[in-house]
Amino acid sequence: MIGENLLGPEPTHLQPEPEVVAALAAGTDPESIVRQHPESPLAWALLADRADAEGREVEAYAFARVGYHRGLDALRKSGWRGAGPVPWAHEPNRGVLRALYALRRSAARIGEQSEVERLTEFLDGADPQAIAAIEAAGA
Repeated sequence: MIGENLLGPEPTHLQPEPEVVAALAAGTDPESIVRQHPESPLAWALLADRADAEGREVEAYAFARVGYHRGLDALRKSGWRGAGPVPWAHEPNRGVLRALYALRRSAARIGEQSEVERLTEFLDGADPQAIAAIEAAGA
């Protein structure tokens, strides 16, 4: 067929979260942002990052798990069908990728190795550069 993408699914590009980004830029606490925007994977990922930095491993895992599910919801809403690129270069995708990374990190901290492997595969399939980009950003 002419016009069919033989290389696989088109990249998924999530919609921006301008209110979340503005609240973060204004220094609003991520917990307050979650209360106003509970659908935001970025806000949940930031809560997970904070809990992890404070050594609260189980809470970090729980926050990251919510961010992961909110991220899957956002991906599906944008047409993602369970596979395909979710490029880090598209800034609105970063909240989902950070939530995936946070869950991967938290799973490692509590010894859930099969989840670490699954999430590594997921992140690499979404964008092979995502893990390195997130780590370079200090998450």
